[in-house]
Amino acid sequence: MDELKAKVEETKAWLIKELSGVRTGRAAPQLLENVRVDVYGAMTPLSQVATVGVEDAKTLLISPWDKENAKHIEKAVADADLGVSTQAGDTSVRVIFPDLTQERRDMLLKLVGDRLEQAKVTLRGARNDAISLFEKQKKDGDIGEDELFGFKDQVQKIIEEGTKELEELGSKKRAEISE
Repeated sequence: MDELKAKVEETKAWLIKELSGVRTGRAAPQLLENVRVDVYGAMTPLSQVATVGVEDAKTLLISPWDKENAKHIEKAVADADLGVSTQAGDTSVRVIFPDLTQERRDMLLKLVGDRLEQAKVTLRGARNDAISLFEKQKKDGDIGEDELFGFKDQVQKIIEEGTKELEELGSKKRAEISE
């Protein structure tokens, strides 16, 4: 049961990470987590070469620790194809998020639905694996029929609770996108 609970938590953490990368109408530093910058000949995560802050609802301000890297950061953000525009100053880079069009919102809602379904499929697979394990134990004579049904009920309750939590995460993200 502990392995199943761990798998549910792992799936939940994966979904949270995936959904944090889905851009809503607001500027959020997490959207730049996967941007890598070519600095001194090495591809380095943006978080290791600059500070990212929220300037306003639609703008992020990236302040490189080494001012020479501002152009490299601007190029890396542009190459990341995040659907944002950049403005490079002498010592910083502004990342400007355009207003979401209805077409883009629809695409993002579909993406959220796809990620949610992937997470649910993972949970169903974990449920099937756990039930198969208990059925094997019954077949081997390690547990009885009543214990098998009890274990199946416990597994189902854990999966239902996990699915409910995933649905809540998906609903929150859908609401953010629809705003």
